[in-house]
Amino acid sequence: MRFKEQILSKTKLKPILIVVAIGVVLAAAILSLDDTESTNADSHDDHPIQEDAEDHEDQPFQEGPKGGKLFTADNFGLEVTIYEKGVPPQFRIFLYKNGAPVPPSEAQVALTLSRLGRPGQLINFQPEADYLVGDQIVEEPHSFEVAIVAEWQGKIYHWGYNQVEMRVEMSEKKAARTNIVIRTAGSAAIRPALQLPGQTAFNHHNIVRVVPRVPGIVDKVNRHKGQQVEKGEVLAVIESQMLAELRSQFLAAQRRLDLARITFAREKKLWQEKITAEQEFLAAQQLLVEAEIMLDLAAAKLLVIGERPETAKEKKSNLNLYEIRAPISGLVITETLAQGSVIKEDTEIFTLADISTMYAKLMIYPKDLGIIKLGQKATIKAVAQDITGEGTVSFISAFVNEQTRTTEARITLDNTMGQWKAGMFINASILTKEIQAPVAISVDALQTLHDMTVVFGRYGNYFEARPVTLGRRDGKTVEVLSGLAAGEQYAAGNSFAIKAELGKAGASHDH
Repeated sequence: MRFKEQILSKTKLKPILIVVAIGVVLAAAILSLDDTESTNADSHDDHPIQEDAEDHEDQPFQEGPKGGKLFTADNFGLEVTIYEKGVPPQFRIFLYKNGAPVPPSEAQVALTLSRLGRPGQLINFQPEADYLVGDQIVEEPHSFEVAIVAEWQGKIYHWGYNQVEMRVEMSEKKAARTNIVIRTAGSAAIRPALQLPGQTAFNHHNIVRVVPRVPGIVDKVNRHKGQQVEKGEVLAVIESQMLAELRSQFLAAQRRLDLARITFAREKKLWQEKITAEQEFLAAQQLLVEAEIMLDLAAAKLLVIGERPETAKEKKSNLNLYEIRAPISGLVITETLAQGSVIKEDTEIFTLADISTMYAKLMIYPKDLGIIKLGQKATIKAVAQDITGEGTVSFISAFVNEQTRTTEARITLDNTMGQWKAGMFINASILTKEIQAPVAISVDALQTLHDMTVVFGRYGNYFEARPVTLGRRDGKTVEVLSGLAAGEQYAAGNSFAIKAELGKAGASHDH
């Protein structure tokens, strides 16, 4: 109660207003800093703010026992630190009497931060362990003016300091000469492109497995794994006893049919001339029908194994040699036979793939399952080579991989030029539905500084880094979730020049 009464008392009104008056006054104070202040340093260079005090005389800070900023008046001392080991950055304040630590509950403290282009931030403190801890996170960059008010043993003390980091002073003329483009953050339409990893694969609808259909011994292998073949091309030749028997049966049936036709023609003529009885004519007719049936049966057996009946006539001298031909044009992707080996009729000896089209198989993470849809356009890029292609999402699996916890999607790629190979690592960019982002900036404004993604905000003659949290993006625009507000100006084109200026100043980032 006593601290609140002191704050409200007229005699203490002026120092308290320094803390509570937040935005405009302290922001203006930063912008009107003395020209001798280093504005392009990226370290916490601190300068005390001298204020009139009713109860004590302000003093510059010194380094305290905890490595922070130590302020003293009378026999009271207060050390301000920023702690960020294992926790988000927070203010911690240690109290001293005549240089000796005192319990944090003996004093009440509040401070106000004022940053470029931001309203003041009032931070209150509560006792914790042997220090007072602030109730808010100290966001990066740690570049601000600080006004401190403390109540201890019936007296109110106030101090102030400022520190600068990740800030560059640059006039409008110099920014123009450096080709820095200034834009204003605001609402924008974004057509996000979902980025997904994946791998190319054969179109399984265009894969054909070749089996000999008859057992035999491999006589010759004409084509091997990795070779291109044309439809009808001989892949291998085998010696097959079964084939020899089937061909022999066909040739024998053909001869019997020829003989039955001659006999039938003779008996028909004799019967018509009434030389022979009708019974002999009918018997010859029956033999002809049976011969035709036997020939059809022998021909069907050859057709079942992929052999044209006419081939049997051509192979009279080599009835046991069987040529295995390519059923499609494509690439030999497996080969499992060797010369002299014995194979069965159901042995898979070749696998052919028509590679005129290929699949881009993509991994969809659970968070993206509601975004990707059938028919969406996609651009596919090879990771290790300068190869690109386009297609649409043609398939989304209904299953989730138990190990990777991802779902597969497929895009069909045109591969008539043969540039895509199975097993290539790829990245897919899939265009999704357009969204309206409340705050968005140009992608070329993004820079990396001290392992943070930052945008350089423009405040008067100063550029200062603003760490940003980003959302959805397309090729030109990115959504800003936090770190930059609508209406704030920022450096877009050639923003790297500002980062280079910080580097010239020998910037550091020590708290």
